[in-house]
Formats: sequence, C-alpha cells, structure tokens
Amino acid sequence: MEETATTGVADAVSALQRIREQIDGGEFLSALLASLLAAWAAQLLYRFFYEGRGTGSRIHRAFPLLALAVTTLFVGVQVSLPLSLGLLGSLSIVRFRTPVKEPEEIGFVMLVIASSICAATLNFAFIGWLYAFALAALLAARGAALCRWVRRDGLLVLSLPDAAAAERGAEVRAVLRKRFRRTTLESESSRGGVTTWQYAFAGLDGAADDALADLRAAAPLESANLFLDRPGGIR
Repeated sequence: MEETATTGVADAVSALQRIREQIDGGEFLSALLASLLAAWAAQLLYRFFYEGRGTGSRIHRAFPLLALAVTTLFVGVQVSLPLSLGLLGSLSIVRFRTPVKEPEEIGFVMLVIASSICAATLNFAFIGWLYAFALAALLAARGAALCRWVRRDGLLVLSLPDAAAAERGAEVRAVLRKRFRRTTLESESSRGGVTTWQYAFAGLDGAADDALADLRAAAPLESANLFLDRPGGIR
C-alpha cells in the first residue's frame, strides 16, 4: 500500500517536472501580458461604442481577469492533457446568475476569449489583425446607425375608434409629417371597434409632449404611446 502511494507521488512529481520543462517562463509572461493588453483594448472599445447606452451589465470590468484566466487555461491545455481536463472540470462549478442584457456583450466576451487563445498559442500577430477587423466592424456598424435611411429612433403606437380612424386618418398623417422627419407604418389592426397604428419614426421636431398633443388634437385618440429605441432621447 505504501509502495503504491509512493509510486503515485513520484508520478505526480515527475509530471510536474515535465510541465515545468515544457513551459518557458518568459513566453508564459509574454502571453499573459499580451492577453491583458488585448483585454484593456476590448474595454476601451466597449466603453466607446456601447457604455453610453446604459442598459448593459458593465461586463467590461471582468475583461482583464477573464483574459488572464483563459490564457492560463489554454497554456495548460497545450502542456498536459490530464491537466487540461482537470482545469475544464474545475470550471464546471461556475454558474452565471447575471443574465447578458445586451447582445453585443456576447461579442465582446468572445473577442476577449479569442485574443486570449491567440496569446496562449503565442500568435501575437493574430491579436493585432483580430482587433483591427473588430474596430473596422464596429466603425462600420456605427456608420450604418448614423445613416439616415437605416436609422430609427423609436416607435409610436396610436389607438382610436374605427370611425375616427377612417375620418381623421389624413389629419393624423399630416401631424406625423409635420412633427417627425420620417415615419413608416409598420402595422395596423382593428379589434373591438378600436384601430391601432404602429409607426416607426426617425427625428422629432420639438418635444415629444407637443407631438402627442398635436396628435390628440387631430383625432380623438384613446391612447398614444411613444417608445424610444435607446435611453437618452432622440438622436
């Protein structure tokens, strides 16, 4: 029994020695530094392009630790298969209780993971290309959002009696043309004698309260709701 235990300890020590021989300390530190710099770059991109939206979970605060952890994990995966299985098994105890609130957060997490894997495999040039294309993609998305023809500021939902919809529809549309730079009728429905119009709009001339007041003056609305696509108002 003692001989078996001694043999097991010797095998473990031998495995650790092999791992130390395969890992170059300078390369490992270089990988950690590269992944950390990439994580900071991802933080800057996230804060510049998305932090102002105010609806995310501020997940960018975890990028540096995530990068270091993923880099170390994949360095271990390359060195020893048993060690890598143990590392992956230890990660199975992690449970995420905070839901991802914005879809772009998933993209940034994957960006950090991808750069960390590149750092762990010492493919530092790949990190530069990855972030160059990521920046280009984000700038292209920002440019498309600023384009007049694809830009939308929110939704306007109006409900009024069917008779009023038929009689006052022209007056309502005139107010929409006056108050909004562009409107598009997305849906129209009638139920229980009430017609509901849903418009997508871009641009607003004046305050939202004034626009709703003009609409109520043009037709006997039962309800008028204006929803913005993002916090902060009209662009």
